[in-house]
Amino acid sequence: MEIRSVTVDIEAPQAFVWEVLLDYASYPVWNPYTVRVASTCLLGDPVDLYLPDPLKPGTLMHQREWVCLVEPPARFAYEMHPTPELDVHARRDQYVEATGPDACRYWTADVFSGPLADLVMEHSGAWVKAGFDAVAVALKARAEALWASCASS
Repeated sequence: MEIRSVTVDIEAPQAFVWEVLLDYASYPVWNPYTVRVASTCLLGDPVDLYLPDPLKPGTLMHQREWVCLVEPPARFAYEMHPTPELDVHARRDQYVEATGPDACRYWTADVFSGPLADLVMEHSGAWVKAGFDAVAVALKARAEALWASCASS
């Protein structure tokens, strides 16, 4: 089962957008869905995600996942492994595809599998989709604003 964000065209170079995407220290400034992230971004290392809890407004929920693919500046992925409490595997891939020397395209997709994947989709699918769409739109705005300020200085 897959949840995929909207695809956004970004007027900034692929490598520049990649840097914005992995600048986790700046996430609280612009990212409405994953408001804090801690990770080395190295293969096999943890990714600690902090998201607004839809069931407890004003609080953050923590999710630990693991870096499983690093292909700069085009693709970055991390995954959640099944646990005894939640028998679901999830893998999120984020794509930054060059469409020209100063332009690219971004989207993200999360694939859920395992015995409880249907239940996760039923209860959280719409929320994840809305969050992914919000990230795509916000990344576009952030990268284009930063790129424009670099170009004008």
